Amino acid sequence: MVLVIYSYICRMKTAIVGGGAAGFFLAVNLKELVPEMEVVIFERSSRVLSKVAVSGGGRCNCTNSFAAVRDLSQVYPRGHRLMKRLFNGFDHQDAYRWFERHGVPLVTQEDECVFPKAQDAQAIVGCFLSHARRYGITICTQQKIQSLEQLRGFDFVAVTTGGSPKGEGLRWLAELGHEVEPPVPSLFTFAVADSRLHDLMGLVVDDAAVHIPGTKYRADGPLLITHWGMSGPAILKLSSYAARHLADCGYKAPLSVRWVGQGEGDVQAALYEQTVRQPQKQLTTYCPFGLSVRLWSYLAEKALGGRSTCRWRELNKKDINRLVNVLCNDAYDMAGRAAFKDEFVTCGGISLKAVNAATLESRHVPRLYFAGEVLDIDGITGGFNFQAAWTTACTVARSIAQNDCLL
Repeated sequence: MVLVIYSYICRMKTAIVGGGAAGFFLAVNLKELVPEMEVVIFERSSRVLSKVAVSGGGRCNCTNSFAAVRDLSQVYPRGHRLMKRLFNGFDHQDAYRWFERHGVPLVTQEDECVFPKAQDAQAIVGCFLSHARRYGITICTQQKIQSLEQLRGFDFVAVTTGGSPKGEGLRWLAELGHEVEPPVPSLFTFAVADSRLHDLMGLVVDDAAVHIPGTKYRADGPLLITHWGMSGPAILKLSSYAARHLADCGYKAPLSVRWVGQGEGDVQAALYEQTVRQPQKQLTTYCPFGLSVRLWSYLAEKALGGRSTCRWRELNKKDINRLVNVLCNDAYDMAGRAAFKDEFVTCGGISLKAVNAATLESRHVPRLYFAGEVLDIDGITGGFNFQAAWTTACTVARSIAQNDCLL
């Protein structure tokens, strides 16, 4: 049931600081809940929704089916407990229905990621802008808000400014008493100083697994080899899980890669079997486990050096063990990080201790709310960050509407 509340007594005003996904979603929902509310969006740059326009390679992975998610901690390294609570009011299914109801048909891919059926982020951007015009939402660009004094005259303020990589955008909020979790990058690719690996750029391994030795941080999924190191869902997920750890390490840490989707025992048995079935073939002419010729040749040379050109029957026990190790526990050194295209997600922000968990209203300043990435909530790749934006923005819209009813 859609909650509709009207303000008959006087025309209330809400300022939304941030013209991104969460800001527009909040504005549209608020106008639908309280049509009499005057809503103004303040955007620091000259353009609104620019991050939405480039997200998902220009297609906008706007949510996820969550079909493969057993626990929200899998996809929200920070903020999963709060998200679980807020999902009771607005979850991924609600988001799916919301966009279709507002003129954006969606489609769910085999990997459970949800995109506009048009496969174009402009479908989402256009939806927000058209509804903003329809509802009379005022949009003010090139407006840098650094204090509540700039918003005098507004009855409610919602901050949806997104991540703040350097923390500068959070200073005025910290000065109001809000605890701030230091922001650090999340969702980035790994630089690896290995020229031989770089020569394999463009190769994708569908069933890889990566982890940081000596820690609990691990992830699996497709892995892409790039001209600077490694990318793909497995790496991006690991960067999210280990965001603070890697920041503390200066983005220089050991990295272990499992190139095959089998355990060491099965890999060893398969290699021994090939020494019997293909004894006369040269090692690098037969690629086990579905690996590409180039990757298998690289790994064989890394494990055996000059002996990588031998025949299968010439492999001894030590050779087999070295091949098993490079296939299941290949070692690299992370030499830095790189941003993922034009997208950027920040771990950190306004501490969840600083807000009311049910309404997302500030515990320090009445009628001040937070939604989106400005909060210390962030997810892995796959549409989960946008879903956090929709869920928190809807929560704030409903909270303001209910608060307005009580004024």
